[in-house]
Amino acid sequence: MPGTDILEKIRVTNVISTRDTLTVDFDDGRSVSLPLMWFPRLFRATQRQRDNWELLGRGFGVHWLDLDEDLSAKGLALGWPSVEFLRKPAQRRTRRQKQTA
Repeated sequence: MPGTDILEKIRVTNVISTRDTLTVDFDDGRSVSLPLMWFPRLFRATQRQRDNWELLGRGFGVHWLDLDEDLSAKGLALGWPSVEFLRKPAQRRTRRQKQTA
């Protein structure tokens, strides 16, 4: 399919975070702002920890040194929340089921 490999080649150029938003700039001029709560490790971190990041593979991903968090450029461009965030509702349901049993 034409154009489908564009996300395979996209690279991060910059990352900025606030208390509630993660903004990522890409080499094609695009910027994406995502809710910081979608990335629990970043959400729980201090601003100083969130500011301590480095590019992986010339921008194919981002690594936060103090947090052991890695996010791919493709996942960020597509607006995907972290796996940790997606697991939380399932973990809460499992805990509730155990408590009612």
